[in-house]
Amino acid sequence: MSSETTGAFVVDADSHVLEPPDLWERYLEPRFRERAIRIVPGPAGTEALVGDGEVLMPAGLAGLGGAEHEAAQVLATPTLKYLDTAPRASFETRARLALLDEWGVDAGVVFPTIGILWDKERDPELAMAWARAYNNWQADFVAPARGRLWPIAQIPLYDAKLAREELERCLALGFRGMFLAPEPVLGKRPSHPDFDPLWALLQEAGLPFCLHVIVRFSRSLGGVSQWYDRAQGEFNAVFGFGLGGTYQLIPAISSIVCDGLFDRFPRLKAFVVEAGGGWAGYIMDRLDEKYVRFGSPFMKRRPSDYFRENVWVACDPSERGIDATCDLLGETHVLWGSDYPHIDSHLSAPAEIRSALAGVSDHRRRLVLGENARQLFGGA
Repeated sequence: MSSETTGAFVVDADSHVLEPPDLWERYLEPRFRERAIRIVPGPAGTEALVGDGEVLMPAGLAGLGGAEHEAAQVLATPTLKYLDTAPRASFETRARLALLDEWGVDAGVVFPTIGILWDKERDPELAMAWARAYNNWQADFVAPARGRLWPIAQIPLYDAKLAREELERCLALGFRGMFLAPEPVLGKRPSHPDFDPLWALLQEAGLPFCLHVIVRFSRSLGGVSQWYDRAQGEFNAVFGFGLGGTYQLIPAISSIVCDGLFDRFPRLKAFVVEAGGGWAGYIMDRLDEKYVRFGSPFMKRRPSDYFRENVWVACDPSERGIDATCDLLGETHVLWGSDYPHIDSHLSAPAEIRSALAGVSDHRRRLVLGENARQLFGGA
């Protein structure tokens, strides 16, 4: 449990599993099993991730893990396999709990990894079957953890009725929120009325939707992809890892605010993960200035009001401006996350966040380290 001398409750609000390669073959219902997500051999000793005969990720699967390896070496070695860089703590409950103990962390919010890669908008039933299999495995993964691992439900939005049914099932199983891809789905933004039953369910449960980075190899997501053409072999790790989340998540939460979703659901919670937290104050000021200039038929109040009441952010452990973000967004709306075990994460994340918070008040330190996460996710 927590090693904080002050007795603070500590929560890693952004961590991941690395799904076992045979998860979908074991957990999919029999009628979908031939269309399972699998890892298959690729050319020249590489691996590829496929699902239903489509390539979801053509190579570089070792880069989905890598927290315990030299990142540049992993990226430079295409023959490294998915499991070569997957620590046991990424898919074994006992090992994850041992890691939390080593870190002095009491609980961890758990997101998918392969789940951020696949896209199946043309077949909503298969997409939901894939998600259902992941959610069932995730429920089994966290079950022995005695409440220390908090799962987030994978809910594709291609069919709103199926999405509502699966979210309701997952909340009944004890999931702590819903993964939301930061993009329009079939031309519908998250504020579209078709999705209102989902937001009503989360509002009633007092749990958040979690805007989290996604990766698509079959199509462009805009933003960072317009600067480096991966089809031509171009990739800049500093640019891609540094700005990928920023380009996806800030427009997504800004559109949700500007569309007035939080007027319809005033107690709905949004958690923005993997863009850091320092952007929040700037975006609040920027949107407020335009709101004052142009007005809006969609919002009843300034955008910053919704951010302060409905939006939470996960700061990177080494951010220098966490105290300022607490001032601007609100000290009860700031969390931290390690992004473990992804290649751009750090095993030193818990030490980094404690160092980053060394100069803030004890009250604020306790909030950011874990009390805010406890309140947001309904933790013990």
